[in-house]
Amino acid sequence: MEGESSWINHCLDDLKSDIGEFDFFLELNDDGNQEANAVSLELMLPDDLLERIIARLPIASIFRASCVCKRWHEIVSSSRFVWNFSPFLSQKPWYFMFTSSDEPIGYAYDPILRKWYGIDLPQIRAPDWCIASSCGLVGFMDNDSRSELYVCNPITKLWKKLEEPPGLKFSDYSALAISVNRISHGYNITVVKSKQVPGNFFEWDISIHIYDSETILWTTSLTEVLAGWRGGDESVICDGVLYFLIYSTGSGGLENRHGLIAYNLSSHSSHGLLRRSFIPVPCPLTCGRLMNLKGKLVMVGGIGKQDRADIIKGIGIWVLNGKEWQEIARMPHKFFQGFGEFDDVFASSGTDDLIYIQSYGAPALLIFDMSQKQWKWSQKCPVTKRFPLQLFTGFCFEPRLESAP
Repeated sequence: MEGESSWINHCLDDLKSDIGEFDFFLELNDDGNQEANAVSLELMLPDDLLERIIARLPIASIFRASCVCKRWHEIVSSSRFVWNFSPFLSQKPWYFMFTSSDEPIGYAYDPILRKWYGIDLPQIRAPDWCIASSCGLVGFMDNDSRSELYVCNPITKLWKKLEEPPGLKFSDYSALAISVNRISHGYNITVVKSKQVPGNFFEWDISIHIYDSETILWTTSLTEVLAGWRGGDESVICDGVLYFLIYSTGSGGLENRHGLIAYNLSSHSSHGLLRRSFIPVPCPLTCGRLMNLKGKLVMVGGIGKQDRADIIKGIGIWVLNGKEWQEIARMPHKFFQGFGEFDDVFASSGTDDLIYIQSYGAPALLIFDMSQKQWKWSQKCPVTKRFPLQLFTGFCFEPRLESAP
């Protein structure tokens, strides 16, 4: 490919431990096939000190360290290293970009080393599947019957197939969310299903289903009929509360096209609970996305023009405080122009302090750092658009070694 440097295959041969088997990473190396000069510490450092040093490396560098010698290989692949040091590693979230409209293939971006890696995602069979992530785990749900559901760690390649969620098998819309407990490593998965009441376009059946990894059971937490609103495919869990976007079915003007429902996962079902949990969005939005950034609910959305709400004039970022939205950033015009022509669809995803934004029509990736209030482009993705209708999308996840489904 024009402009592409050489690829280096970093393979952890026969690396097997309690956390499973690591697949290889393909790294785009800006310096070509130059061999790195390493100074051996084999005879100088005790194991515990060497573990601490390796644990402070970016996760991709940890993989390379395991290839240095047998001793380093054994340290990185040991369960002691994974459980004692991995939870405390300071890793920035990665972004996986799908580069095909038909196959689940693509590259993952590491914002620390500013490099792209070719990695394979287990089990997912199409890039349009519903995707949610939390603390190193990613959930995939098929977009047809919404009956196939997998949880995996994209780094270790460990995966698990879950039982089919209860409720309607063929819902019109489904929203997937996952939340991992960082202490117990257990997780909850929620699926919000939405189906039109037969013969009534304004009424929609909404049901919330919760999976608990510790009991290995699904429960149906709530079923309710909403009038004038339907569910969609956007949801997230923050601090035990499930948030999901709802969409107007025709009543009200353009300014009332979207709303937010906040549902406490420890609540018991009661009639009218969803309507009482309604939170209006800050302005007319298109392509709204919800994300959990350090326990705070953050929403990214396109701000439509006054006369053409389907044409984006800018992209904003809001944080929910109680039931009030606070705008914390708006994409500067120079970055907005950098995407080229925007329609009403774009992808955004984030966790920790980073938010990733990309247009569906191009592989350009923009990053917003919440802590520094800074916008910057990623390194160029090693793929080019081959035909006009080629679409690009993706999702954000934390690269972690200790998370297992």
